[in-house]
Amino acid sequence: MTRLDVAASTFPFLYSHDGLDALKHLKSLGYDRFEMMIFPPHCWPRELPVARRREYRSWLNSEGGRITSFCYPLLDNNPNGVDRLMRAYTLDRYREAIDLSAEWECPYVLAIPGPVNSLINPPHQWMLDWFVEGMKQLVDYAKGTGVQLLLENVPFTYLPTARDMKDTAALIGPEVGVNFDICNSAFIREDPAEAIRMLGDLVKNVHISDSGYDEFLHTRLGTGVVEPRPAAAALRDIGYSGMTVLEIITDALQPGADPDTDIRASHAILAQNGWAQPG
Repeated sequence: MTRLDVAASTFPFLYSHDGLDALKHLKSLGYDRFEMMIFPPHCWPRELPVARRREYRSWLNSEGGRITSFCYPLLDNNPNGVDRLMRAYTLDRYREAIDLSAEWECPYVLAIPGPVNSLINPPHQWMLDWFVEGMKQLVDYAKGTGVQLLLENVPFTYLPTARDMKDTAALIGPEVGVNFDICNSAFIREDPAEAIRMLGDLVKNVHISDSGYDEFLHTRLGTGVVEPRPAAAALRDIGYSGMTVLEIITDALQPGADPDTDIRASHAILAQNGWAQPG
């Protein structure tokens, strides 16, 4: 039985390391496939000098490493904000991420619907129209670059479900795929395995971590409600051959935080349930 491939996210090191140093640190843990977070000061394309970009590329080539996805977490920005200037600003940052992704031969840039605040939100259709319009612009921009946009299911957005991802992808066009987050799906009480089967070949990249139902987290596996084994079976059912990214969000700067142990413990659980062994 072929085991599913595992990559590691630089998310825990968003504030403690710049992007290249985070890659080097993850390499010391045995990883050579990575998801790079796109966020300042960690790795922000418009602030990366040409020489530093070349350092990334040179190091990846020398170590046999590969950035397999870019994640822009939208902690500050919003592609479906009510202010058209915010929408335009956010799309420009996506364009820069697409350019850098093409330069580093990374195949995927993750696109997250913007956050909502739950008190008084714009009409759902307005947000959907703004998001679809923006994603269509980015699809056009990405043509010929070898970079594909992937929509992600995120609970704090207005499009939290796997069905939302499938329906929205259909509105944008066949060029987009889905980054399926198993933890996000479990948190909203979906059946992640059934969601994977429903999405089928739209799934191009996968995130995994853990959370309880009371508080939305991305902790080490084995601490919450996420069940890796059924998800692995579903990924095999759809013929999935992409990466599963360990997206453990434990801020390395916080006292008592230990993302290295969290990553190792999580990967050990994955290895027991059908994923590749740690390096």
